[in-house]
Amino acid sequence: MGIIIGIDVGISTTKIVGLRDGKPSAPLRITATDPITSLYGAFGKYLHDNNVPISEVEHVMLTGVGAAYVKNDVYGVPTSRCDEFVADALGARYESHIDHAIVVSMGTGTSFVMCHGDEILHIGGIGIGGGTLQGLSRIMLNTSDIKQVSALAMQGDISHVNLLIGDISAQPLPGLPMEATASIFARAQNDASKEDIACGIIFMVLQSIGSAAVLAAQGTDCRDMVLIGNLSLLPQCKEIFPSLEKLYKVHFHIPKYSEYCTAIGAALAFANKQ
Repeated sequence: MGIIIGIDVGISTTKIVGLRDGKPSAPLRITATDPITSLYGAFGKYLHDNNVPISEVEHVMLTGVGAAYVKNDVYGVPTSRCDEFVADALGARYESHIDHAIVVSMGTGTSFVMCHGDEILHIGGIGIGGGTLQGLSRIMLNTSDIKQVSALAMQGDISHVNLLIGDISAQPLPGLPMEATASIFARAQNDASKEDIACGIIFMVLQSIGSAAVLAAQGTDCRDMVLIGNLSLLPQCKEIFPSLEKLYKVHFHIPKYSEYCTAIGAALAFANKQ
């Protein structure tokens, strides 16, 4: 059996992974100005970096919003497409080893997919994600470089921009500790530092995603959320999501290859059909 290539095609960023003998290997990402350039650049780089002759590629599975731009087989290799929500669930389940969870795919926006064994259901989403972080940072910090914003935020103080429960109440409210957020950016002043603004933007995006995931789980017995996508790599995740765990009595999981779960899931979708 040859290698199956799973490719998550974004508008400008493409993620690719190989699946051989049922195991993902050598994931990588490529950024370009358009999805076609990004896709073919990622495919060529993967083959080159891993010394894989194209004759060994059995099948290519595409997913992601940019997959619609690809009409033909990739380099003549048989090519199929996988629903992005299915790919999200399959990749997250494989990487997290959790069969019953809400998969929180943090891309430009954020989608929520319920995974319960082989049952996969898209249950909704919100228009807050990496695109929100970049847009607000562009307006407020004159940069859309997420790594730069994250580095600034590491030096900021969230209490300088957010209003906490302890700021408005002399004692904890039922179910709400004093350090819980009462209102995002409510304390921000005209002279707020770039570091504090960056901290506020990242906290707003991640807290909103986490809270929405918890609301998506209401009425179900699911208490596990698997975070995937580029935003799951932000160091602030290690601070924000544990605090939400304590507040809502849920568990947030970030798999090892969280950034590549959708590409992994696409490859697994073909393997599962076989």
